[in-house]
Amino acid sequence: MIRRRLLFSMLVLATAVASCTSGGNGTNGDVDTSFAAQMASTWHYAGAPQRVQIGIVANDADGTHLVTQGTIDLAFSYLGTDGGGEPAAGPTSTASFVPVPGTGASGDTPTVTSGARGVYEAKDVTFDEAGVWRATVSMEIDGVARRLTTDFQVDPTSQIPAPGMPAPETENLTVASKGVRKGSVDSMADGGGEIPDPELHRWTIADAVAEGRPALVLFGTPAYCESQFCGPEVTELQRLAADHPDRAVYIHIEIWKDYNAQPQVVNKGAADWLLRELPDGSPEMTEPWLFLIGSDGVIADRWGPLFDTGEVAAALEALPPMKT
Repeated sequence: MIRRRLLFSMLVLATAVASCTSGGNGTNGDVDTSFAAQMASTWHYAGAPQRVQIGIVANDADGTHLVTQGTIDLAFSYLGTDGGGEPAAGPTSTASFVPVPGTGASGDTPTVTSGARGVYEAKDVTFDEAGVWRATVSMEIDGVARRLTTDFQVDPTSQIPAPGMPAPETENLTVASKGVRKGSVDSMADGGGEIPDPELHRWTIADAVAEGRPALVLFGTPAYCESQFCGPEVTELQRLAADHPDRAVYIHIEIWKDYNAQPQVVNKGAADWLLRELPDGSPEMTEPWLFLIGSDGVIADRWGPLFDTGEVAAALEALPPMKT
């Protein structure tokens, strides 16, 4: 069974409030179980600037709700290779709220809401050593200072494709692929329906690289996404394709060739990029991920699990128009 690390799913956060993370909001060190922080981004690595995304939830009498809007302060500390060392101060950053497309929140300060969903993102964070790191979140909600922590792993090198690496020249499934179910091309077609976004399933990464065309590639499973990010992000990819048609080719790669099989079957295109083996030998995969591949076949940027559409649009507009 492939282990799918849950990326900020409401289910995990609801059960993690008192167990996965801890923090204090006073001077006596009491654990603040009314709020919790969880790493949303994964596959962090040492020695290069990268995005760090953290989700925050509030647990109250009415249930579990997300903290959204505004910014939070982050301070990172190194806990050693096994996490047992004394914290050593590392980088600091301010993280801004990035909403799930279609659930935006426009306020300037963090607040508890039942409508918007999303994560807080810090940019250009560099970890100088591999091992276990701690993120300390500082924020103020309703006039009360909150301090939360969450620990996470940083690898010596990126375990999945990263900026500066050659893009794997994947022969992903397309609408022209023979002998495969439509649901293997896009999980929204599972059950006998039509592929809802055929314009995102016309190119392979291999063909884009061979023709020297930039490509914006989203890996995600709209029908089975545990974080509930993938469907809205596919919609955003369609919007980006419509707004910037001459800057790149746009590709959605479905994660599952057969989600309902026993054992489940991953599409090779997704496995080439995202499926990795943990030290204990078990396979693990996280999604969604968005990659921008340059015309030289080198990865220019990546976002995961959420992306800011405006930021991605700016990266596309910085590219020269494609030749027809």
